[in-house]
Amino acid sequence: MKKLITVSALAVASMTGSAFAADSVAACLITKTDTNPFFVKMKEGAEAKAAELGMTLKSYAGKVDGDHETQVQAIETCIADGAKGILLTASDSSSITTSVAQARDAGLLVIALDTPLDPIDAADATFATDNFLAGELIGSWAAAQLGDKAADAKIAMLDLAISQPTVGVLRDQGFLQGFGIDLGDPNKWGDETDPRIVGNDITSGNEEGGRKAMENLLAKDPMINVVYTINEPAAAGAYEALKSIGRENDVLIVSVDGGCPGIQNVAEGVIGATSQQYPLLMASLGIEAISAWAKDGAKPENTPGKNFFDTGVSLVAGQAVDGVESISVAEGTARCWG
Repeated sequence: MKKLITVSALAVASMTGSAFAADSVAACLITKTDTNPFFVKMKEGAEAKAAELGMTLKSYAGKVDGDHETQVQAIETCIADGAKGILLTASDSSSITTSVAQARDAGLLVIALDTPLDPIDAADATFATDNFLAGELIGSWAAAQLGDKAADAKIAMLDLAISQPTVGVLRDQGFLQGFGIDLGDPNKWGDETDPRIVGNDITSGNEEGGRKAMENLLAKDPMINVVYTINEPAAAGAYEALKSIGRENDVLIVSVDGGCPGIQNVAEGVIGATSQQYPLLMASLGIEAISAWAKDGAKPENTPGKNFFDTGVSLVAGQAVDGVESISVAEGTARCWG
């Protein structure tokens, strides 16, 4: 095994000692960052369920979204420390598979949360939102909201990262299909030929990245009127860029997450609609799965008809449209997190 880096070099969210307690089942949670509210809630869910089941949990996170190396180092540490399983939201869903294979070969159960690995069966299981459906819902809603004007839309695509992790590809492609745009290769974004797409830019899933990506695409076409965003922090940044040029009221922004700040932005008209996902459920189910694996070697089963366990998604719309199922802002607020 490669020489392990010291704990101080990792972005560690919570750790106690150099090894797990000998008298409890041990698990690791490795997220993309420890600042995005989605991952904060995921950590809370994992910690609560681990405490309930008497398990030991250590949490690690990348310094920024896309920090692949820190996630690799965290996996190595979890193997060396004797963990029974790892819950992982991968920054690079294909490159991480080598490290995941090492963990599985060492006897750990590896569950992908939110972001499927590429290929998906590189992990023992995946607990996630149906991210393609999440994108499809906001795309269908945006097209219905625009009506006949959808045929002449000018669309900005604010994606996650250049490495195109699966979660970003699925949401992007789902949005385009929902909007009525022909896909190129559905396993990647950016190869579509529809003239309504002004362009793609990356956000790193944060507000500053969303603002910069929006500025870049506005420089390409200042008359953009539809904005797809990978998540709600990126949407908030896009809104600020539009507001700075006085266009905040005539551009339709859609997103995915369902955090409380994002739902509030739907209520205030910053975001037109967002697909709400449920990170606390993903994490708590993942901890339960590691506990079961440690007890009798049982692996979790997929949702019937899917190659992952679907933890659900709901469209939260500021204004309902015919033909697209949604819940109200009030319902979204009751279910929100962060």
